[in-house]
Amino acid sequence: MTAFVDRHGLWSDDQARQAQAVLQVIESGELDVVRFAWPDQHGLLRGKTLVADEARSALRNGVRLTSTLLGKDTSHKTVFPVFTRGGGFGLGALQGGADFTIVPDPSTFRRLPWAPRTGWLLCDAYLADGQVCPFATRPILQHALTALAGLGFDFVAGLEVEFHVFKLDDPKLGLADAGQPGEPPRVSLLSQGFQYLTELRYDRVDSVMELLRSQLLALGLPLRTLEVEFGPSQFELTFGPTVGTEPADTMVLLRSAIKQVCQRAGLHATFMCRPRMPQVMSSGWHLHQSLRRRGDGRNAFMPQDAGRPLSETGLHYLAGLKQHARGAAVLACPTINGYRRYRPMSLAPDRAAWAHDNRGAMLRVIGGADDPGSRIENRVGEPAANPYLYLASQVLSGLDGLQRRLDPGPSADAPYETPAEPLPRSLPEALDCLREDAWLCERLGPGFVDYYCRLKQAETDRFNLEVSEWEQREYFDLF
Repeated sequence: MTAFVDRHGLWSDDQARQAQAVLQVIESGELDVVRFAWPDQHGLLRGKTLVADEARSALRNGVRLTSTLLGKDTSHKTVFPVFTRGGGFGLGALQGGADFTIVPDPSTFRRLPWAPRTGWLLCDAYLADGQVCPFATRPILQHALTALAGLGFDFVAGLEVEFHVFKLDDPKLGLADAGQPGEPPRVSLLSQGFQYLTELRYDRVDSVMELLRSQLLALGLPLRTLEVEFGPSQFELTFGPTVGTEPADTMVLLRSAIKQVCQRAGLHATFMCRPRMPQVMSSGWHLHQSLRRRGDGRNAFMPQDAGRPLSETGLHYLAGLKQHARGAAVLACPTINGYRRYRPMSLAPDRAAWAHDNRGAMLRVIGGADDPGSRIENRVGEPAANPYLYLASQVLSGLDGLQRRLDPGPSADAPYETPAEPLPRSLPEALDCLREDAWLCERLGPGFVDYYCRLKQAETDRFNLEVSEWEQREYFDLF
């Protein structure tokens, strides 16, 4: 029988050649297992691990997963009524928890340095008839990049990612700790704050930094710097610029790799924006982005005239990011917790403004005349964001700015005082902003927006049913 990939023409010629190279590695006997990983709607990796003999055929036939995974919120609860007509998604192909198929992208093959004799492949999701799964997020970014290529540009991005690493004191694996979700682990600090970028503090956590450095470089990720961030037990890694989907692929693998490597070392890494502990500092994901001209490979944001922050192309793109900042916010900051970070005078943005080399602005413009590194740093994101949706929101917003030749207005040299539109201050407000953004809804697809908002609304509804410690402290004795 013809393999799933061949039957539906899912690979390019390059991918077919890359798959042959992967097959040779598997047949050489160097691997015992291969992990087939799929980035779900939250940007979390799910999938199956196959023994090497089974992985050979799965390269071209894919791996089947239950479509209930598409209906999971962040607690792993199924939000959609999967056993009703259309599976709750309005698609007969997903009715009754029917399977969908994840197909590996051979260009993503890695050996996991922390897991002996283990290969890894990133996969894309397809329905039984070979159509792209409409709720998969990697294709959303790919479609946005195709539209950008139609204007003669490639998307270039570098990652600046903050996160926390703690000593794991108690993984909370008692019978009473199970739940949906379960009890979070009990942890303690690796370093006290606040000693931003001090060498002594770095040296105290050098063993952790060396562990991360060695494993991430062994994965082939474009790691540039390792830094001690402002808060206690807070770290930052930066990565060199890459093109197309590669920055998002890097981020989704990076988060999973760091959590796995730390877990094996008796540590707990978290990309939660603002953990609930004393003196904690919020973590952000700052996305550095520019466009590369497909004709000559040059940075399309680099201005030629002294005194201009960006080229005309760059300014139009910047204006698009500003125009759609409120609608795109939930794709850059998709958790309830992430909105705890937006505070004035806090190195985090609170309104849709841009400025030249000002870290208080949402959009920080870096570079200038004849600087090939000219770029825009968007400081709105949280490290828990789905990378494909975050990057797609940037490309689609920038596309609108390019096509309509929008003007970003003047630089906000006092970004916390400028009369710019405020960013959403909560997840429900951000969902409303996305629904109201006609351009983003059209380009993402109304069906996807409805699906995504329903997932995030379920998260919000569960949160509203909980009695917080703030409420207990505020009212229990007073009334």
